[in-house]
Amino acid sequence: MGINKEFKKLDEQIEILRNKGLIVNNEEYASEVLFRENYFFLNGYRHLFMRSSTNKTYIQNATFEELYSLFLFDRTFRNILFKNILTIENNVKSIISYQLSMRYGYHEKDYLKHHNFTNNPEKSRQVNDVIKKMKRQIKTNASTHSATMHYVNSYGYIPLWVLVKVLSFGIIGELFSILKKEDALIIADIYDLDINTFSNYLVILSNYRNLCAHEDIVFENKSQRTIDDTKYHRLLKINITNDEYEYGKNDVFALIIIMKSMLKQDEFKNLCLEIKHDIDNLEMNLHSISIEKVLDRMGFPVNWEEIMNF
Repeated sequence: MGINKEFKKLDEQIEILRNKGLIVNNEEYASEVLFRENYFFLNGYRHLFMRSSTNKTYIQNATFEELYSLFLFDRTFRNILFKNILTIENNVKSIISYQLSMRYGYHEKDYLKHHNFTNNPEKSRQVNDVIKKMKRQIKTNASTHSATMHYVNSYGYIPLWVLVKVLSFGIIGELFSILKKEDALIIADIYDLDINTFSNYLVILSNYRNLCAHEDIVFENKSQRTIDDTKYHRLLKINITNDEYEYGKNDVFALIIIMKSMLKQDEFKNLCLEIKHDIDNLEMNLHSISIEKVLDRMGFPVNWEEIMNF
């Protein structure tokens, strides 16, 4: 059994940080930050300031203010990503519901028929599972969510373009994965992507959406899935090691590449400009480490801004 973690008062928390080599210039300020933000959450940003993965002490001249600046940077970065992922989520829901409603009707007894989806026997169980999840959402939200409640009370059914409002992004990704090939092709082609790439992008977007919603550390997140090589990897001249691009595969820059494909041009430019402002602001507050070290951790090539111009 591990050693029990005991509650530490604010001054004890500061002492722990100092004992590990972190410079705390203003105890009152540090106490206020730790009280509001939580030592555990703030401590999650220490890795870039550590001497090594084995030497768990802070590098020379690392300050509490720098640690908190990285924390604040990630909060802003997370919010920028989140609002843009929500835009993509809404667009995808709208496009999928339009395509399926046009082909299979707008009453759930019509659009949720098993034969509207792939006839691949290997996906038969998955089709049943997704249909059950959607029916469960209809049942759960029929009398609780304002949009679905209105349609149930007024018309006695919930059309798909209303149902998608209460479906999670994860379920939407599952729904896309069981579509007939002709439906999936039409939807993916809107984004100039093939079916498999589009399906993979939806899963990654859904995972990042959940990370952002739960305020997890995002800037250095590595996803379990990777994205295929794109023209952006080549155009940015990203270094290749062991036949693999160093950046933009399973890091947060891979998410930026996904968003490049799925946001409108002006939306993507605004996204990049907001991220640039956030990075520039962090750079001004860093002294013991360089902004390049942060960008490397994010999977951002130093010339990442050029993706706006392609």
